[in-house]
Formats: sequence, C-alpha cells, structure tokens
Amino acid sequence: MTHLRIRDAVPADGDLIAEWMLAMAWETEHKRLDPATVHAGVGAGLADPAKARYFVAMREAQTAGQETIAVPAGTLMLTREWSDWRNGEWWWIQSVYVAVEHRRQGVYDALHRHVSALVQADPQAIGLRLYVERENIAAQDTYRSQGMHESGYRIYESES
Repeated sequence: MTHLRIRDAVPADGDLIAEWMLAMAWETEHKRLDPATVHAGVGAGLADPAKARYFVAMREAQTAGQETIAVPAGTLMLTREWSDWRNGEWWWIQSVYVAVEHRRQGVYDALHRHVSALVQADPQAIGLRLYVERENIAAQDTYRSQGMHESGYRIYESES
C-alpha cells in the first residue's frame, strides 16, 4: 500500500530540489542552467518565505517487513504577487517537478490539491496562477484537469 504526503520543504531538501530544477529546465526547455546559481537560488528561497515556499510530495510505502518508508517524489514552489486590482495575492505555482519514476501516479494532483486548499484557507489569496511552455501539451492538459484555464495573458521578459 502506498500513499502521498505533502510537506513543507526544509533546507536539507535543497540539493534534491536544485537537481530537480536542473533536470526540469533541460526536459522542458532544453536549457542547461548553472548548477551553482540554481543551488544558491533554491537555498535563498528555502531560507526566506517572502521569496518562495517549497513543498515536497513524499511517497510512503510499506516494505515487506511492514516498515513504512517515505521517498521524495516531486516538488512545487509557490510565490506571491500582490494585485491592487483585487486587493489580494495571486499565488503562482512554479518549479514543478515530478521524479521520472513517480510520474502519472498522482503526485502533481496531490501537490495541486494541497496548495489549492491553502489558497482557499487564506483570506488574502485570490487564486492560483502558473505559466507553462506553449509546447508542453501534457502539462497543459494536467493543469486543465485541475480546473485551471488559460488566462489570455502572454508573458514578456527582459533579462538583465
């Protein structure tokens, strides 16, 4: 018997989350990121809740000897954006990664349900948003299955 438990990430999760972010950048955008920068960025996010809040999905299973073990299966990061139009915060889902061996087993669904419940419980939160690569059809289908819809906005950026 196995099930998923979602927990807040802790500093000890930093190396694993950084490795997952490096893998995600390659898998989704074919970008090779600087490992030192990613490790520092994840560490900064874990150290400062104003920057980010990470969650880790833990897959729990019983061994043949009935011992319960838990292994990290995926992660999700939340950031917040103030909306003066709505006098509240949009919570942005970012840095989603599910380890290859745990995909299509409900890991993202569990992470999404967890953060959705947090949004519903926070009177300052007005909703969830995320961005996704145009070509990542599988991710788009997953987000639609969670009741999300395309907002009609395009994202522009200028790197310094």
